[in-house]
Amino acid sequence: MRSQNFVPAEKQQMKIIVLDGHCLNPGDLDWKGLEKFGSLEVHPRTSPDQLLNRAKDADVLVTNKCILTNDLIDRLPSLKYIGVTATGYNVVDPIHCKANGITVTNVPGYSTPSVAQTVFAHILHHTNQVETHANSVREGKWEKCPDFCYTLGPVTELAGKTLGILGFGAIGRKTAEIAQAFEMKILAHSRSLSKDSENVRAVGLCELLESSDFLSLHCPLNDSTQQIINRESLARMKRSSVLINTARGPLVDERALAENLNGDGIAAAYLDVLSIEPPKPGNPLSQAKNCWITPHYAWASFESRNRLMKIVCENLESFLKGNPKNQVA
Repeated sequence: MRSQNFVPAEKQQMKIIVLDGHCLNPGDLDWKGLEKFGSLEVHPRTSPDQLLNRAKDADVLVTNKCILTNDLIDRLPSLKYIGVTATGYNVVDPIHCKANGITVTNVPGYSTPSVAQTVFAHILHHTNQVETHANSVREGKWEKCPDFCYTLGPVTELAGKTLGILGFGAIGRKTAEIAQAFEMKILAHSRSLSKDSENVRAVGLCELLESSDFLSLHCPLNDSTQQIINRESLARMKRSSVLINTARGPLVDERALAENLNGDGIAAAYLDVLSIEPPKPGNPLSQAKNCWITPHYAWASFESRNRLMKIVCENLESFLKGNPKNQVA
């Protein structure tokens, strides 16, 4: 078993490898916060067949989506610390790491404002149709209009509409906070929400599905939530309902959602996540009616990534001082 207390005598002796740094830092941030702790090597991306060669001498690995299998970890004798640059840490087995004296940390909460903002970007895209109307003006249609204004479809006011929130952690709560400013009614379903809170009514899953004008997913992915949005749950939703998923792709049965949308089911779906990312050709949602998909970018504002970088550095520093924070193993 490796020593839990790892503090190199000289920082130059510690080798830090960033395996997939591009999404965190595509060039508008810097890596100085990590450089001060040792010899830093940053790879924008690392394929599975490159992993062992790049990681073999590492004391510290920093990863987001690169999967570190138990077999790989067993072949890295110098490894003492894994910093996951995300909230989810399913890219590594924390139990195996802990048994082998390897500390694992994650970064919770860094993207809460950005993700909640994206939820409402999707909602307002649906209710106000800004792009549709702006494009029509660019095409000269306003110039030819006999009236001072026109609409190309219903423009909907959010006040009084019902927002359903499935999962009521930090992002769910922030989403509810924004909804209050729009004077929406708010329903929430979560294991952690056993009774009503201020301006939020706790309901069962069936009522959430049946009553929501907008349903926003914010629950974690586990055995009980895998494909929680499926044929049966979609059938309970109103035809005017809108589904928003900025949480995890596998919360949704994608084929069932595509069939529902194409069959005049719910009004629309706005998805920032899919079950496989990037999607493979032929994903049933890619051409589904009234389905808008964005490339898992809700977390990726500059401010969010800057917070993430700061916490990644703080996590490593706290580990080196013998007092790890955000530790999952």
